[in-house]
Amino acid sequence: MIKSLANSIRVLANMDDPIGCILKRIELADGLILEKTSSPLGVLLIIFESRPDALVQIASLAVRSGNGLLLKGGKEAKRSNAILHKVITTAIPDTVGGKLIGLVTSRDEIPDLLKLDDVIDLVIPRGSSKLVSKIKSSTKIPVLGHADGICHVYVDKSASIEMAKRVVLDAKVDYPAACNAMETLLVHQDLVHSGGLNELIADLLTEGVTLFGGQRACKELNIPEAPTFHHEYNSMACTVEIVDDEHAAIDHIHQHGRHTCIVCGFTVFVFFLVDSAHTDCIVAEDHDVAEVFLRQVDRQELLTEYSQVMFLVIVICSAAVFHNASTRFCDGARFGLGAEVGISTSRIHARGPVGVEGLLTTRWILRGCGQVVNADQGVIYTHKDITM
Repeated sequence: MIKSLANSIRVLANMDDPIGCILKRIELADGLILEKTSSPLGVLLIIFESRPDALVQIASLAVRSGNGLLLKGGKEAKRSNAILHKVITTAIPDTVGGKLIGLVTSRDEIPDLLKLDDVIDLVIPRGSSKLVSKIKSSTKIPVLGHADGICHVYVDKSASIEMAKRVVLDAKVDYPAACNAMETLLVHQDLVHSGGLNELIADLLTEGVTLFGGQRACKELNIPEAPTFHHEYNSMACTVEIVDDEHAAIDHIHQHGRHTCIVCGFTVFVFFLVDSAHTDCIVAEDHDVAEVFLRQVDRQELLTEYSQVMFLVIVICSAAVFHNASTRFCDGARFGLGAEVGISTSRIHARGPVGVEGLLTTRWILRGCGQVVNADQGVIYTHKDITM
């Protein structure tokens, strides 16, 4: 663990400075140059449960991205967090200042901190869905994170069963408590007759995985019925269901969202059904089928009418979609980000594993030589991209 954390910090330390980078340069008019640059977000409040390694990753990312940081860890790791905080702040040069990173020790301080929307720019909760939901409902500050990690693996009829067994086992067994572990296995109906389903199930049972099923899987495999498809086990257990094809698998993923948002505009009601939106995977040798899955497990819209009222239903899912690879790869270090502050399933700002880039925003810098707008009478706009 310590060696892995040290390697993550070295990756971050060896990165080019991400702050103040010119992302785009445009000539607006003769002698008027506009630059889009990278900039820190401001002050981050990170609330995390238990794991003290999260403190090291988050603090390193905050330093690298130039953000101020308030940390509140779980009481289970209170002493470890205090020592790690001391080590990190002592190592920060005086020119930067150890006060860049603050440690909140009392749980009672959290409600007051969540009211400081004029001081804190972003809250990132890392922990159970209960924690994340509570934070989101308790603050006006933007919240980046995910409530649930219900990751699906769909095994298509074209899949290599040997490959499928490797991917499925790793996705479930490698680290069952992780948010990127498989919670639902979807299997093409043809694999029932070919024996592929039985091979997958046999391997899971051999590894000690407890199985629950949807209606079709329960009848076929004689396993207990899952009380709901929207359940994050965080343990050696998962749900299995049999589906007709890749379209049915996509529909299954889209249908089993838990969070609903309703927006009314004129005579149209817009329903947002947001699935856990974490990571979904297809195992298939048919690349056309795989492309359908990769492209469509993201957003689905349906315009329907009921009692002369129009309803637009928008289903949003999958911050990450994989083909023939375990869901466990959805991780900041494995993505080459050095470390991650967490996984974001939001559509706004960062999405997926959030590293340094996800903790930056942009600002515009305009360089001129006395130009004025004057109702655009004296300016000839060129809007030319300047090669970086």
